[in-house]
Amino acid sequence: MAGTALVAGASGIVGGATAALLAAEGWTVHGLARRPTGQERVLPVVADLQDAAGVAAALAGIRPEVVFITTWLRQESEAENIRVNAAMVRNLLDGLRPTGSLRHVALVTGLKHYLGPFEAYGKGALPQTPFREEQGRLEVENFYYAQEDEVFAAAARDGFGWSVHRPHTVIGKAVGNAMNMGTTLAAYATLCRETGRPFRFPGSAAQWNGLTDMTDARLLARHLLWAATTPAARDEAFNVVNGDIFRWSWMWGRIAGWFGLEPAPFDGTVRPLEEQMAEDAPVWRRIAGREGLAEPELGRLASPWHTDADLGRPIEVVTDMGKSRRLGFTAYQATDEAFFDLFGRLRADRLIP
Repeated sequence: MAGTALVAGASGIVGGATAALLAAEGWTVHGLARRPTGQERVLPVVADLQDAAGVAAALAGIRPEVVFITTWLRQESEAENIRVNAAMVRNLLDGLRPTGSLRHVALVTGLKHYLGPFEAYGKGALPQTPFREEQGRLEVENFYYAQEDEVFAAAARDGFGWSVHRPHTVIGKAVGNAMNMGTTLAAYATLCRETGRPFRFPGSAAQWNGLTDMTDARLLARHLLWAATTPAARDEAFNVVNGDIFRWSWMWGRIAGWFGLEPAPFDGTVRPLEEQMAEDAPVWRRIAGREGLAEPELGRLASPWHTDADLGRPIEVVTDMGKSRRLGFTAYQATDEAFFDLFGRLRADRLIP
């Protein structure tokens, strides 16, 4: 049942995968971004969601039935995260209100719903794992909650349905993305191979030894489309992960092997990538020049701070998907193959050698 969709954040990991899936399924796709990437079969909408008037002008004449909100802007404090990101959702939905065309809005948030915002990440009283949707909100300010509240208020006012999607760490391709573990690890492995440094796991013993899961952007895109076209998924919040679980003690060797590296033994010491890669920008430019890579700026590919936050957590993080399974979403993606697929795409696109 194809229709007309608007993807907010179409230049990002999740938005790009979602726009590609919708286009492949025959939808008319409008991709909103500050700097559209020229994605095939996606109609670009240039707008800054912080500019209410600009958003309204950019959306004039566009009548989407479904909106996918896959974007956010990181700020210096959680109070600013709340102010800015709530306003972005509000500006988008206010800008579309005159059309009266919306029947569903899908909002992508994440497991910080359960873990807390970056300022209090993984601290205090946390719900038990595996995380389940009915565990609800923490007693802490969180911009995810503010984004949800904007969607809920607009839905109650304008009569459309909604879904909230909470992935774990997302694996997918985008350049200039603020949260990009897969490409960060690919850049790190490339740098280790170039310099002869050991390929060391940067995180905590809890992550090395404990169980975890992740979310492929392509699977998340399928989940978004499923919820937007499945009546039973209306007005529901969902966790969404690949469907397998693993330990980093196993995955680290799998990633090392793809790059022809031997993984360094893990001795329990946390060695953040932000520190390990702090002086690597000139090395990356040298590699990029020699190999003819498309992106010479390491900061456009790697987001060590975010990978450190995920791999440094002191608790096991596993996510339950029973709610989606009961309603009929059965897609599965092996996480090691998701990494390998991404690495292959990065190499094909000349982003890594």
